[in-house]
Amino acid sequence: MTYPQIDIENFDATTAIMHTNHGDLTIKLFDELAPKTVKNFVELSKKGYYDGVIFHRIIKDFMIQGGDPTGTGMGGSSIYGDKFEDEFSLNAFNIRGAVSMANAGPDTNGSQFFIVQNQNLPYPKEALVEGGWPEEIAERYTKGGTPHLDGRHTVFGQLANEESFKVMDDIASVETGIQDKPVDDVVITSIDIIEK
Repeated sequence: MTYPQIDIENFDATTAIMHTNHGDLTIKLFDELAPKTVKNFVELSKKGYYDGVIFHRIIKDFMIQGGDPTGTGMGGSSIYGDKFEDEFSLNAFNIRGAVSMANAGPDTNGSQFFIVQNQNLPYPKEALVEGGWPEEIAERYTKGGTPHLDGRHTVFGQLANEESFKVMDDIASVETGIQDKPVDDVVITSIDIIEK
């Protein structure tokens, strides 16, 4: 079994460059592990669906969430019309830097996504191995992540370079107000897709 997140810089994949008012986030997409989810994200990106959309929910040491054109956390739709099903893979995990679908329960994916920012795993690697996580992934989780979201949120991409992690951490540190919404908008200006 191969885990693309272990060596993401050398993983050959469709790439999304998400331009924000805080810098660029380069994301490698998991075309084969979550084909329907990646197709949704790529097609929405290409038609400008995310342009001008804010990260409406930011929780430091957890994640940054965006992709809702209403900016409320209550909106957004997929290319498939309404909601679509989860695509869980035994090869993709919610480690730090993972890009996952936000949802309201099983099979309720639309356009919203989050990027895992947590750097402080609250339990030891051994606990994950005992819980059934692969050794290499448990080791990667020591650098942060949200393993409790595995099997609940579709992981469809991963931040691809150090610069992107810096931008994510910068976004995660902005001041937030009611419902974890940033006081000053954090905006996705556009997303460029580079095909595999």
